[in-house]
Amino acid sequence: MTSPISTRRHGDVLIILSNNPPVNALSTSVRQGLVDAIAEAEGDDAVKAVVIACEGQTFFAGADITEFGKPPQQPWLPVVVDTIENCSKPVVAAIHGTALGGGLEVALGCHYRVADKSAKLGTPEVKLGLLPGAGGTQRLPRVAGVRKALEMCATGNPIGAKDAFDCGLVDRLVEGELIPHAVAYAEEVRDIRPLAKSSERQDRMADSAPGIFDEFRTANAKKFRGFEAPLKNIEAVEVATQKPFAEGVIEERKLFMELMSGEQSAAQRYFFFAERKASKIEGLPENTEPRPIHKVGVIGAGTMGGGIAMNFLSAGIPVTIVEMGPEALDRGAGVMRKNYEASAARGKLTAEQVERAMGQLSPTLDFAALADCDLVIEAVYENMDVKKDVFARLDKIAKPGAILASNTSYLDVDEIAASISRPADVLGMHFFSPANIMKLLEIVRGAKTAPDVLLTAMGIAKKIRKVAVVAGVCHGFIGNRMLMPRQIEATKLLLEGATPEQIDRVHVEFGMPMGPFQMADLAGVDIGWHRDPTRVETIRDQLCAMERWGQKKGAGFYDYDEKRRPSPSPVVQQVIEDFASKQSVQRREISDQEIVERTLYTMVNEGAKILEEGIAQRASDIDVVWVYGYGWPVYRGGPMYWADSVGLAKIVEGLKGQEERMKPAFSFSQLLLDKAAKGESFTR
Repeated sequence: MTSPISTRRHGDVLIILSNNPPVNALSTSVRQGLVDAIAEAEGDDAVKAVVIACEGQTFFAGADITEFGKPPQQPWLPVVVDTIENCSKPVVAAIHGTALGGGLEVALGCHYRVADKSAKLGTPEVKLGLLPGAGGTQRLPRVAGVRKALEMCATGNPIGAKDAFDCGLVDRLVEGELIPHAVAYAEEVRDIRPLAKSSERQDRMADSAPGIFDEFRTANAKKFRGFEAPLKNIEAVEVATQKPFAEGVIEERKLFMELMSGEQSAAQRYFFFAERKASKIEGLPENTEPRPIHKVGVIGAGTMGGGIAMNFLSAGIPVTIVEMGPEALDRGAGVMRKNYEASAARGKLTAEQVERAMGQLSPTLDFAALADCDLVIEAVYENMDVKKDVFARLDKIAKPGAILASNTSYLDVDEIAASISRPADVLGMHFFSPANIMKLLEIVRGAKTAPDVLLTAMGIAKKIRKVAVVAGVCHGFIGNRMLMPRQIEATKLLLEGATPEQIDRVHVEFGMPMGPFQMADLAGVDIGWHRDPTRVETIRDQLCAMERWGQKKGAGFYDYDEKRRPSPSPVVQQVIEDFASKQSVQRREISDQEIVERTLYTMVNEGAKILEEGIAQRASDIDVVWVYGYGWPVYRGGPMYWADSVGLAKIVEGLKGQEERMKPAFSFSQLLLDKAAKGESFTR
């Protein structure tokens, strides 16, 4: 087998070149090739310096994911990095694209680093519940400084080449041809001794001021809540400030193995692959080709429509946005500009990028302006009659082959499609709010949705940087359908004796960003309310009639102060008790475990029904929806993976114990019962 590593000479510089597409992953053959190439440099007296570079779109972008879960093959990455660092001749890393994870550790093993100005460098291992395991937590603070190493290792967010140069991680920024510049730099440094070994440097350790680690933990406590890996990464970097490198790498390896063998990393690694599987469409005919999308139309310039439009504008796709009145249109365009300018103020965009994006927007009151769009997405009021009216108008003016999409959260896409003459061109594209930020996109395949329409939607989702999941048609699709049993049981638990704060606390302690009633107050208790204050049938109706609509009114399930800080509401407690009395509900003490069983186990049961009915292609797709759409803690892998971790027999046992209390709304999934009886799982 041909090695992906080749060498060539330029004068007295040996260029070691990796060609392992698509991302030069550090596979066994790449690792062995690097070791062999360094041996070649050592054995040739004519070689005075070495450059390590990569062909294709990127420098080494990390481990080879095809080797995940398999027995490790030698040479191990720590050995490779040590071999590079211990070369007796200066080694220069020539970085373009991304140097991530093991790729950055290889670069740190080199004595010098030059980088293309557009390169990014990072240690994303924490996002798999791990830490850099080839000396990265020990070398990085010695080269880039302790504070920058903390930020990179604990968050996993990459930094740009300019930032890397400013902190000392990169020695020279390059414009133009990278390898010739790297060779020239190698010639500059070939006689400098002693060699600049990252593991021996102490000059960047001065910023390890007393208290820096505790301050960092405190500042990021909310972000890291529930996660083990960020804290272990901080601990490993702290070790670098306390121990010699040789002792530090032993401690790093110990911490790495603790994480690798833990539940959280297993869940996060599972989710890594689940996200990639989600893009695969089952049952698609071979040779299906996507339709070209050059221009997009959006109907509605409100919060949702504007957010949807921003996704396409940011990807360089022109958008025509239509509204009914000039005020709504101007307000929508103004909010979009304001959002872009806020991103620019945070350094996320340049002023030129803001103007380029807004320059692609065509706001109009003329519905007929959508006639030349390749994809039209309606983002109007969530009402079937309203949506059908919009699609009837589209049917008359949209060009042949245009894809017509509904941004519905719950409604029947097949009913919408059946109301026009081209049902094959119709599907659902359910964006999550705020649409310009949330990564999830549920793509709803109707009974008559054409294969190329589905393929196109999945492709365009990737282009606008969304994680797309295919869903079938049912009320609420995947995410909102699973939300319903949780909300039903949470409300019933209020009547039976739980408080909003107890139920929310159980969910937050589980790892959710907020509980059901905190979420209701944030979104608006009045969303979907019938607007008749004399019609009071539920606790929510009563709160809405009292204009307790949530945070925006300073009162919902909670009372809020001027800074929107919540506190338990005696008014709400009285409303709950009055309803319980009216419905003759015997109030009692509710345990936290009962809340888990009735609000989380029920979601698993609904997820199993979704699989039974073919609404989701696979259990892992359900997990992707819940992690990206609703904030399910990724360290628990998603509801279906979590159910497997708990044990399906235990889930069934818990549900059976609560079954009488949950009737008549609850019924068992036969798939869940069958899998529990057979000792099977959904995801393993």
